[in-house]
Amino acid sequence: MPIIRVDGTVTQINVFTVNPGQQQALLDYLAAAARVAADVPGWMSASLHRSLDGTKVVNYAQSEDMDASRRVIDRLMAEGMIQGNKAFGQSKPGLYEVTFTLDRDSRPAQ
Repeated sequence: MPIIRVDGTVTQINVFTVNPGQQQALLDYLAAAARVAADVPGWMSASLHRSLDGTKVVNYAQSEDMDASRRVIDRLMAEGMIQGNKAFGQSKPGLYEVTFTLDRDSRPAQ
């Protein structure tokens, strides 16, 4: 389960614009890639999101730190999983660090 907090966790957010009719196929492919990544030390979670209009998929994946993130990327490259994404459309990947969170349970009483 993803945990979003300011603690040095590295988050990869990848926004895919999918070819027509390819959204579910990409979701299935990314789920398989997540299962491969799950064996890498330092991997924490993956969450897949589909746009309601069928044109986009967002992959939100977390690793303990930058070294773990690099190991995950290296493993997926070695397995051909990252290169295989291109068959489904275009992607815009990035690595991020959480700098602020606020949720219903952590708000101060008013």
